[in-house]
Amino acid sequence: MTSASTGSPAAAGQTPASSRLVLLDWRRRVERLYAEVRAAAQEDPAAAHAHWRAGREGLLARHPASPLLPEHREGFAGLPVAPYDAAHRHEVEVEPWTGGPDAPGGRFSYRTGTDGVVEFERAGTADLPGVGSLALWWLVGYGGGLFVPLRDGASGRWSYGGGRYVLDTVKGADLGAASDGRLVLDLNFAYPPSCAYDPAWACPLPPADNRVEAPLEVGEAHAGPWAEH
Repeated sequence: MTSASTGSPAAAGQTPASSRLVLLDWRRRVERLYAEVRAAAQEDPAAAHAHWRAGREGLLARHPASPLLPEHREGFAGLPVAPYDAAHRHEVEVEPWTGGPDAPGGRFSYRTGTDGVVEFERAGTADLPGVGSLALWWLVGYGGGLFVPLRDGASGRWSYGGGRYVLDTVKGADLGAASDGRLVLDLNFAYPPSCAYDPAWACPLPPADNRVEAPLEVGEAHAGPWAEH
């Protein structure tokens, strides 16, 4: 729910130290929300999705670290999220990447405003029936984390043109695993990066191996006043 940067555009009146504490609170809340989602999804993925949507709406509308611009928080009426579609919940076997980071498709990097160049190395590949294959990326650096962005045939028309995120575990966006250990990639939880709401953010966007032709009108659409910038 945030960019790859360790920081965000500071709110007016915040010092760097206070803005970091605000961001810490945001991350704690995101991690708690996804923990609740994982627990609820074991019995009812649709109910877990409704809880996720409500939790995201609350954070974006009221939290001081929200990427929504102040003028877009006024009169905020919720997020444009599609109804839950069970056909887009995928529990996948991951094919580990054996080519190493220097092989074609083995790494990508993205320049941020505060952290310089952020690097990702290929962890594996997942095949999603009816969708295509997606690369799974590991964030190189302290802590690490799994990152699965997505750009599909509806990007730029229905959803944010730059793409969306399915997993970003370093920031708490983790849908967990099925009971047999397969990775959960539920596209109903796809959400736009922070730069979709505020262009002052710098967000890594899906590389070539995370772009599919299938139009996926699930998850969060790109609509509302923030979609006009």
